[in-house]
Amino acid sequence: METASLAAIDVHVHVEGDGHGHYSMDDELLAASAQYFRTGDERTPTVEQIAAFYRERQMAAVIFTVDATTAAGHPALSSEEIADRAAGYADVLIPFGSVDPLVPDEAVRRARRLVAGHGVRGFKFHPSMQGFTPNDPAVYPLYAAIEEMGVPAVFHTGQTGIGAGLPGGRGIKLRLSDPMLIDDVAADFPGLTVILAHPSVPWQDSAISIATHKANVYIDLSGWSPKYFPSQLVRAMNSLLQDKVLFGTDYPLLTPERWLRDFDKLDIKPDIRPKILKQNAVRLLGL
Repeated sequence: METASLAAIDVHVHVEGDGHGHYSMDDELLAASAQYFRTGDERTPTVEQIAAFYRERQMAAVIFTVDATTAAGHPALSSEEIADRAAGYADVLIPFGSVDPLVPDEAVRRARRLVAGHGVRGFKFHPSMQGFTPNDPAVYPLYAAIEEMGVPAVFHTGQTGIGAGLPGGRGIKLRLSDPMLIDDVAADFPGLTVILAHPSVPWQDSAISIATHKANVYIDLSGWSPKYFPSQLVRAMNSLLQDKVLFGTDYPLLTPERWLRDFDKLDIKPDIRPKILKQNAVRLLGL
């Protein structure tokens, strides 16, 4: 991928539909998250639509789905198909994979196939949606394989719009996305690059501490409009974490236009802005 001409790299973009009538979650969860984020009709863009969208904006995008087959009882989209289709848009798309951590032995085998056979460049985990505890030793062989393959792992942290507003949140447990559980992972796998996705409300201070303490931990800024960023996160972005924070939107739930419009209003130092929008991602992803 040629990065010189790119305006930005969005490190957090969801593929929610495959164009064949299959979606990443059931109708109730899709509707609840759309209402939470106030999205319109473009809730489930395909790989091809995402590529066109980002190419038009001279941006690249890290794309993935979430495999919560066991926890959600809903078949996941195919990470293999997403990666294979993304290969046709290598100028703008960087495919990550997702595997079901509740079937750890198969997850290890599949993770290796995704990297070796499909060109996947990292993995996405959503502990609350996937129903697993990040520091469960049963998942450690999967982290060991990802560390060995030299690709990063993105973990959802904090509040989630998935299940928001539904009775019991549809059984989705927020505590599983406490970043302190992921601190154990970063400590036990120092060669694994860990990205804490989103402002980690209500655990923002924990995420900042972890990213400050662990050289292998980064924070992506997706899922929230920057005008709602906690003040301590803005201070950290502007100082000690300037090389460890990454532009991300959570598209299609939040558009780059909205994110960038509100980011422009933050008091971020001019020399730090390009780091956040592109340079840190170029270095982390080895582009």
